[in-house]
Amino acid sequence: MAIFKGAGVAIITPMKENLEVNYDKLDEMIQFQIDNGTDCIVITGTTGESSTLTMEEHADVIRAAVQMTKHRIPVVAGTGSNCTKTAIELTNDAYEAGCEGALIVTPYYNKATQAGLISHYGQIAESTKLPIIMYNVPGRTGCNILPQTAATLVKKYDNIVGIKEATGNVAQAVTTMDLCDGKLDMYSGEDGLVVPLMSIGALGVISVWSNVAPKDVHDMCMYALDGDYKKAAQLQLKGRALVDALFSEVNPIPVKRALNAMGFGVGSLRSPLTEMSEENAAKLIQVMKDYGLKVVE
Repeated sequence: MAIFKGAGVAIITPMKENLEVNYDKLDEMIQFQIDNGTDCIVITGTTGESSTLTMEEHADVIRAAVQMTKHRIPVVAGTGSNCTKTAIELTNDAYEAGCEGALIVTPYYNKATQAGLISHYGQIAESTKLPIIMYNVPGRTGCNILPQTAATLVKKYDNIVGIKEATGNVAQAVTTMDLCDGKLDMYSGEDGLVVPLMSIGALGVISVWSNVAPKDVHDMCMYALDGDYKKAAQLQLKGRALVDALFSEVNPIPVKRALNAMGFGVGSLRSPLTEMSEENAAKLIQVMKDYGLKVVE
């Protein structure tokens, strides 16, 4: 059984003025997502600035998300690391917190070989009872889970159940789905390719876009799951300019700017991330207005 089907939000981590985690605001953002149909909270991922959270903060934010969500929808925690031992520790923290799954990015910087990836994910799978979604985003990590590697892992480990596909390579996604022979739950990691990937069997998306327009992203996925690709495509195309603007600078810089423009007050970003340039911010705000989002600033 899949961890979730539909729209999983790669939720931001709100910050106070002193850049401590704002847990009250996180609670508000989770409620906003649930109220608008989001199917899963994905906490402490790239969009959640996990790379600048301490180990203690990482565990605390995961625990808080589970408590705030109250099991109304699943919580999947980002628990990846370029160190296998650290990834195991973070994944065990997520299990103890009560998460329904772990999203584990490929090791970054040290750029593991395919054999290294099999070893890395295999060790984590053997160390946890949590279902694991592999996160394949070579543009950030410099490391690509090739289709045969994904197939080897899902066929050997029962709790490696999914992949967040963020290569931008639909042909690779097709090959991955084919080689995994129905044993892999795929989620789009590219907001601009949700419907194309769902047309080959993906179950939904882990989405940045959903932070600002959760109902549209949920509805798009539901239409696709119901086989109404015409309506799904209409929402995919409606979001094109907004998605482009949300990735006009490094994620999560634009999405935090967008949420602040909507009046959510999610705060700034931890260094080395910086505030959005004025030029790109002005374009983002205009696109948001054109899309129909309420901008209060």
